[in-house]
Amino acid sequence: MARQSIARTSGTSANGHPAEPANAEGTPATVPLIPTHSPDNDDDDDDDEGPRFDFDVLRKRYPGNVAPVPHDSTLLSNGSRSLTSIGLQAFGCGFTLAACLLLTLYLTVEKQDPIWRLPAFFACLSIFHFLEYYITARFNLPTVRAASFLLFNNGTAYNAAHTCAALEIIVTRYWFPDFQRVLVYPPYSILLGLGIVAIGQVARSTAMAQAGTNFNHTPVQTRKDGHELVTHGIYSWSRHPSYFGFFWWALGTQVLVGNKVCLVAYAVALWRFFYTRVIAEERTLVEFFGDDYREYRKRVGTRIPFVP
Repeated sequence: MARQSIARTSGTSANGHPAEPANAEGTPATVPLIPTHSPDNDDDDDDDEGPRFDFDVLRKRYPGNVAPVPHDSTLLSNGSRSLTSIGLQAFGCGFTLAACLLLTLYLTVEKQDPIWRLPAFFACLSIFHFLEYYITARFNLPTVRAASFLLFNNGTAYNAAHTCAALEIIVTRYWFPDFQRVLVYPPYSILLGLGIVAIGQVARSTAMAQAGTNFNHTPVQTRKDGHELVTHGIYSWSRHPSYFGFFWWALGTQVLVGNKVCLVAYAVALWRFFYTRVIAEERTLVEFFGDDYREYRKRVGTRIPFVP
């Protein structure tokens, strides 16, 4: 008797690589084996190799699925778009977020221990860094890199600021609890901090999404083809909404965790940084867009206090 086809989810392509069929939306699908034996050919009963894919039919039914993938060295483990690095960083952000949220809940409800502020702070950081990569990958694919998470390439000052914030949480919890409680009014100050963090995060992510390929994590020196002046959406309200978003997101994290020293230090350091950066960046934007940017600058402010 001729053997009938059976359903399988994977097979081996002609060049020895796994074939992973996908449906029209590009998601994996169960693919039936196409019978290669004629029902009338009973001489194949002695063939013990089993059913096989008919790759000519597969190529027509699932175009591109059995085509070879072009080699791209940037996707290797040492490449700028290393899939290994991207996977590990995404896993790290997700794991940290889940663990910190659970720990925050446990320390707050079960232990009623103010040290809940530490995992809450790292939960905010994990969301921020994941969204930096995700929004870039979703709306600005040509520039996405493993470094788009901004986990290891934000500079010494950035790392030092967050280290100091974590240390203030620990020191005030165990050695200066009275100082930690100054100007902290649960749940009002906590809700205020959460609100500021949410506003800042939404503003930054929205700015990155609406700018699309016109957004860069680092200032550009030359105008690229297709680089446009974005003035719609959130850009009609703030000239630099991504800076506005980060400024208030960072301050919100310190309000949330009750840090007084770092709240003041963050405000001063971030104001100085963005004041200088906006002035330098807008010189370049005037060179790129001329009078269009000058008129835009007259109409729309930065929304960062004392940054024109």
